[in-house]
Amino acid sequence: MSISKKTVRDIDFKGKRVIMRVDFNVPMKDGVVQDDTRIKAALPTIQYVLEKGPKYLILMSHLGDPKKDTQKAKEKAEKDGKTFDEKKFMEGKHMMPPVAAYLEKLLGKPVKIAPACFGPEVDAIVNGLGAGDVLMLGNTRMHKEETAKEAGDRETMAKAMAAYADVYVNDAFGTAHRAHASTETMAKFLPAVAGFLMEKELEFLDDKIVKSPVKPFIAVVGGAKVSSKIAVLESLLGKVSGIIIGGGMAYTFLKAMGKGIGKSLVEEDMLDTAKDIMQKASAKGVKILLPLDHVEAKEFSAEAESKTTTSDGIDDGWMGMDIGPKTLAQFEQELAGAKTVFWNGPMGVFEFPKFAEGTTKIARLLAGLSATTVIGGGDSVSAVNKAGVADKMSHISTGGGASLELVEGKVLPGVAALNDK
Repeated sequence: MSISKKTVRDIDFKGKRVIMRVDFNVPMKDGVVQDDTRIKAALPTIQYVLEKGPKYLILMSHLGDPKKDTQKAKEKAEKDGKTFDEKKFMEGKHMMPPVAAYLEKLLGKPVKIAPACFGPEVDAIVNGLGAGDVLMLGNTRMHKEETAKEAGDRETMAKAMAAYADVYVNDAFGTAHRAHASTETMAKFLPAVAGFLMEKELEFLDDKIVKSPVKPFIAVVGGAKVSSKIAVLESLLGKVSGIIIGGGMAYTFLKAMGKGIGKSLVEEDMLDTAKDIMQKASAKGVKILLPLDHVEAKEFSAEAESKTTTSDGIDDGWMGMDIGPKTLAQFEQELAGAKTVFWNGPMGVFEFPKFAEGTTKIARLLAGLSATTVIGGGDSVSAVNKAGVADKMSHISTGGGASLELVEGKVLPGVAALNDK
């Protein structure tokens, strides 16, 4: 099913100057790309545009949050009594040349670099671009205008960058929930279309999950906090047959039911909210499935003493770290007949191998289903990658925050700004 927004298929790129927003916000360590998932996800659109004979292609992306990250690192260095080298820190985590070099290898053609996103120096580089050249602009978030609250400030930056192009392509779904200069405001000054990645994200999340999921539809929701998933849970109540709840947030629900949770993670101020969600689910005939047993530990550490409970409560002085075998069997039975599954959030403390079994087994369960399986970004993506079943999923979202906001029913500024068909 096609989306309602124009895509790169609707544009003749021959001889056109093209500027594309990509999401190359990849993890970096000492100036080296640690995970290339997002870079590879944008390749189909980049290659498609280049094959259509544009005058040139300019790419722009943010990389981390320079201001926030630098402040944190500086404070830590001061606390530890160490000298903080801001230039070295920025080069290691926030500068685009290593990303451009990585893309260059994947593309098999040179990727030029600009020191910023606009200004006289960038103007000169753009003016010197030849046919089919690819240019990577500097980190968009190095400019305060990118994330400015005032629309006029964002427009100053967007207008300057729009002057370099005839067409704007947005293939950065991971930032589509932000009304930034490079993600939304650019569309005010140029014809604006979606890239293939943006199109795929919208087809799966907006169409197959939000608008017309095939029933039975089961949501698997985990992670640490109920507070970060309230809107998602309430939105899903009107669409799903059942909701499987695991992870730290399950203990808030269990406590709201009067179960003992030992010293497990709990949001005391969310107990009434959890009760309300369960009541609404019951009224709508939606099953809420919570853990029947747990892997509990004496303390929060990778090698903590642990055991499996025999009931849905946690022993005094212990904390829940993962779901147990009875829970997995129940979840497996519920998922067996599903035609659509949306998963966001781990079932336990899966960053500790000892407590990753529940999350890994859920990933493998989903991989074996004859259903549309959509992984909603964040830790769930790491889980399916670690379990080696990423290629068995129907769709893995590149945007955790954006995918959740879309499922919540919010309008994503970066999508809304694109031209309608």
